[in-house]
Amino acid sequence: NGVWVGVHRDPAHLVSTVQDLRRGHLISHEVSLIRDIRDREFKIFTDAGRVCRPLFVVDNGQNSTNKGNLVLNKSHIRRLEDDAGMPLAMDTEQRKAIGYFGFQGLIDEGVVEYLDAEEEETAMIVMTPEDLDISRQLQAGYQLRPDESGDLNKRVKAPMNPTAHIWTHCEIHPSMILGICASIIPFPDHNQSPRNTYQSAM
Repeated sequence: NGVWVGVHRDPAHLVSTVQDLRRGHLISHEVSLIRDIRDREFKIFTDAGRVCRPLFVVDNGQNSTNKGNLVLNKSHIRRLEDDAGMPLAMDTEQRKAIGYFGFQGLIDEGVVEYLDAEEEETAMIVMTPEDLDISRQLQAGYQLRPDESGDLNKRVKAPMNPTAHIWTHCEIHPSMILGICASIIPFPDHNQSPRNTYQSAM
């Protein structure tokens, strides 16, 4: 929390170790870990009042067979679907006793991570899992086919940056790039952008 603790000779190893501890739920998921390469600092913040938001984690382990993909897999989805069959009348403790997974389960398994504004500056966030797949194909040297479906209602996408080759996180939904105030504006895509800005500042 801004107090200088010490000096380390291998910052990359230190950062990855502490991140693994957070993803393994050995330290709280609300702790912020920021590696500032320019200032040669590794900051750890645990203080109150930091606004955090959830993001999917992209697996970047050196020896991982899942490298470059989301940590989220079909087994996690299956466990979440199993939760839907549990009776609503049960309280949290009873649900946990019979194997309730839930959103907290995703956090405990390191699938979802909470990032605050400062840690977000050091993260590379891809907009959708589909964009992550496209990025991986571009790195492998494949040429992407132009979309010739002619669908007028398809989402307009910005061209992928070929120089961005390592993604650390993925948005849960593209609308989550907006803040709380902006996300509750009805039909923001039908407004001029300054109107959305004014309403978000109110």
